[in-house]
Order: sequence, then structure tokens, then C-alpha cells
Amino acid sequence: MTLHPFGFSVFSNIPLWAAFFSWCSAQAIKLVLDFSRTRKWDFRYFVSTGGMPSAHSATVAGLATSTGLVCGWDSGALAVASVFAIITMFDAATVRRAAGIQARVLNEIVEELRKDRRLRAAKLKELLGHTRKEVLAGFLWGVAFSSVFTVVWARLRA
Repeated sequence: MTLHPFGFSVFSNIPLWAAFFSWCSAQAIKLVLDFSRTRKWDFRYFVSTGGMPSAHSATVAGLATSTGLVCGWDSGALAVASVFAIITMFDAATVRRAAGIQARVLNEIVEELRKDRRLRAAKLKELLGHTRKEVLAGFLWGVAFSSVFTVVWARLRA
């Protein structure tokens, strides 16, 4: 292990940065897609959950792809990153999506109760998970973006 000026080598960890920038770019895509629909910039999309493409999927797919390119396709690090990616993407398309659907139904029920009894309750966040198409788009974006990012970074360092 080599010590760097700040005592750690996080600044040269290609898979970490590939994952981070895969997330940033996927969130930026959400922002642009929302702008193309509404013609208004809503910067909350940059830190929101749900939507097209899945930034969670882009992040973990980017991490796994870059790890494979840097550490080798037969490495233990790739195995860990891949299992983490599969669990994250499965969760986004199933558990978190179901929670979002339940939130929508609960919000409708609360709205009806609010009309009748003046019930005060905060609206639940509905955009939590992703459709399979959003997960697939995030996966493909993460693989493509991190592949280019990793190759370019490696060439710049050479």
C-alpha cells in the first residue's frame, strides 16, 4: 500500500470515481429529461430517487465494470461489486418500486380522509423505485460510461 499526501489513495481509485461519475451523469440525464418535458429546470432531480435512468443501477454497474477493467474479470473484487450490483438493481425494481406504489395508494386514501375529516398528514414520497426499463437503462449507462471513463483515466495516467 502506498501512502499519498493525505494518507490514502482515494484520489487514484478509478472504480470509485467511475461509480461516482456514473451516478452524477445519470442524475444529470434525469434533470435534462425533466427539463425536456416541463421546460423548467428542477435541480431537485439531481439528488432525487426514482426516474429514468436509475442512478443506483448506473452507479453499481459502473463500479462493477470499472472494477473488472482495473482488477481483472476473475478478481474477488469484481465478484463483490457484481453481487452488490445485482442486489441493488433487484431492490430498486422490486422492493423500492413496491414501496412507491404503496405510497401512492396511501396518499390517495389520506386525500380522501382529508376531505371528510380535515386530516393532517404529510404526503408520502411516491417516486422511490424504478421500472425494469429504468433499471436496464441505468445499468447500460453505467457500463458504457464507466468503460469509457476507466479507459480514458488509465490512458491519461500512463
